[in-house]
Amino acid sequence: MSTPQDMDVEILVIGAGPTGLGAATRLHQHNHPSWMVVDGFSQPGGLARSERTREGFLFDLGGHVIFSHYKYFDQLLEHAVGKGDDAWSTIERVSFVWIKDRYVPYPFQNNLSVLDVEDQIFCLEGLIDANMRASSSHGRQPSNFDEWMVHVMGEGVTSMFMRPYNFKVWAIPPTNMQWEWLGDRTQPIDLKASMKNVLRGRRAPAPKASFRFPQHGGTGSIWSSIAQLLPQERIHYRGKVVGLDLEGKHVTLQDGTRIRYQACISTMPLDYTLRLIGEEEMAGKLFYSSSHVIGIGLRGKIPHGRKCWLYYPESNCPFYRCTCFSTYAKSNCPPAETKLPTIRVAGDPSQPPSEPKGGPYWSLMFEVSESPLKKVNKDTIVEETIQGALNVHLIRPEDEIVSVYHRRLPHGYPTPTIIRDQVLRETLPLLKSKGFWSRGRFGSYKYEVANQDHSLMMGVEAVDNILFGATEVTLEHPKLVAQSKNTDLTYTPPPPPAPVADEMAMDADAVSQGQQSDEQVTKKPKAAGTQPPTAAAQDAAKVKSESKPMAASGDDSATNQAMEV
Repeated sequence: MSTPQDMDVEILVIGAGPTGLGAATRLHQHNHPSWMVVDGFSQPGGLARSERTREGFLFDLGGHVIFSHYKYFDQLLEHAVGKGDDAWSTIERVSFVWIKDRYVPYPFQNNLSVLDVEDQIFCLEGLIDANMRASSSHGRQPSNFDEWMVHVMGEGVTSMFMRPYNFKVWAIPPTNMQWEWLGDRTQPIDLKASMKNVLRGRRAPAPKASFRFPQHGGTGSIWSSIAQLLPQERIHYRGKVVGLDLEGKHVTLQDGTRIRYQACISTMPLDYTLRLIGEEEMAGKLFYSSSHVIGIGLRGKIPHGRKCWLYYPESNCPFYRCTCFSTYAKSNCPPAETKLPTIRVAGDPSQPPSEPKGGPYWSLMFEVSESPLKKVNKDTIVEETIQGALNVHLIRPEDEIVSVYHRRLPHGYPTPTIIRDQVLRETLPLLKSKGFWSRGRFGSYKYEVANQDHSLMMGVEAVDNILFGATEVTLEHPKLVAQSKNTDLTYTPPPPPAPVADEMAMDADAVSQGQQSDEQVTKKPKAAGTQPPTAAAQDAAKVKSESKPMAASGDDSATNQAMEV
């Protein structure tokens, strides 16, 4: 058994998910000589990992699709994954809300003509009331998310769809949430157009939106490919952080290894970080939900056409969203010639498994939220999900299920509660003053900038802030980055570094086991400032020199900012 030893590094990155890999990519791009990534899992990706069942069905850890607000993000993904149809599927977004035993095209509030007459009247009356209130509110802002829904969409749309759906997503009443996080995630309502569509019995034109998805390996393959661009000896898996000393600037890993740093970029959940330093009361003020991801693989051809993901606000199923995951990429299912037994018939779990036979195959992925305010029985949730899928006609009783997947994510959604911003204002600057940049989906708890592109850029911008004092635009100005494409930062592969006699080199296996040679311990990393300026450094200096946040250019895909949760 190896003996844990102390190590030193200038910049420590905790987490190999999108934010951590964004930071590592930027450090590598700057040719920084002394950095390291530690991650508690055995592979990169964090919450954006993908997993494959033993039968060959691939599932993401939730509904991840690629929308981008950043040129840097686009360039990095194309360099890591590739370009064109060989690397990516381009999929038109086709989304519906299942309600009152029918599909209503998304967004719900623009397609009221699909509802029964009494429901149409209920929703239109609410929209009219909301419009009248808005004209006489004199700028008064809603005090919580529930008030915002009624203020903008009226009581009809709110009570039929928005309120029950958002409780199923967030596992907390909307009255406990702020509304400022919404950004461009909700389609605006055109009252006149809604009334005309109802009277004429027409549906609203579908939003023109498409997204990219990897042809092979799911969302997780993006982050595995990005990780492969980095020096592998600097990334150390199975290294969960269990101790943090802010004053001494070191972390302790589960195996006893202690790593001293000068600056740390952490993607650990902020509530976990606060508990590590004894701030239990402050940590308790941050609310989050857990997520259950359930996948089923079925034999046959998918009966849902081009549908991508579907929303479920009603209580006849436990999931709030279902993704037709086999639609995204052919490789998400095993080849048709693969012979698999039927492990159960959807409507009769008592039927014994069948003999193996061939496909074709298709798959569905479901998401269920959990919190202290919305309990979930982990032992029965898979069966409840299958029954829910039957209830809403996603599957038929005679459908053959050949694979089942279930993963619980303890930290699923960072919830934008009413008191969240107060906690962030107190904790994030304090941690940063101690040399600890808490960033990412859960590191900064800002769901409004928690998509994959936002998360990666938080890591990139944190590095530039540490090295050059550049503005962290994504963290500090989330509304700005949501408005249009950000083009100031660009990704280019780093040139090979010049040989440096005293450059720190760490063996991945030795570090993960807490071993390090005497020679490695005594070597002094070369200071970052002695490196020649890179193109990336010039980009960062440009951002720093601006007297206002990073300029944003026009974005042809501005209408493509769909909800990624």
